[in-house]
Amino acid sequence: MDRGEAFELLKKHLKNDRMVKHCLAVEAIMRAVARVLGEEEETWGLVGLLHDIDYDEVGQDPSRHGLKALEILEGKLPLHALEAIAGHNEHNGFKAINPAAERLTHALRAADHASGLIIATALVMPSKKLAEVKLESLLRKFRQKDFARGVDRDRLKECELLGLKLEDFLATALEATNQVAECIGL
Repeated sequence: MDRGEAFELLKKHLKNDRMVKHCLAVEAIMRAVARVLGEEEETWGLVGLLHDIDYDEVGQDPSRHGLKALEILEGKLPLHALEAIAGHNEHNGFKAINPAAERLTHALRAADHASGLIIATALVMPSKKLAEVKLESLLRKFRQKDFARGVDRDRLKECELLGLKLEDFLATALEATNQVAECIGL
């Protein structure tokens, strides 16, 4: 599946514009992280783009989120990519069988929560624009547990399991998100 087909499939299944923008941000982060780590950028980007494809259908039912995505995406992505999408939600009981999925899952979890932190930080800036967000602001907001409570700091720190320091990961994520700022309305 190429990126164009993946985006059309995402829009077919995910009608919530805010969630589509979230997926675009996670895609950008995953592509950037793949470049830094020397991983396969196209697959990592598609995983980021499609990770919440089932969100409208399963709602906020954590026992189904990711598993329905497996059904939707079956045969469209490599096995390790499908397993990472299913495994990014640790509440559905899914266990990957492909070792390559573990690394991709850690990256996806970290990117998913990094996008939340970055977007929340942008929204409290006077201009509400990503261009105003600096790495120092992100690190400060990361330490404020009452800020962006939906951002799981432990999931974000899974970047360390990839060999990336939190500060370096957030710098990469911020730069990547800035590259899609117009697409995500920030």
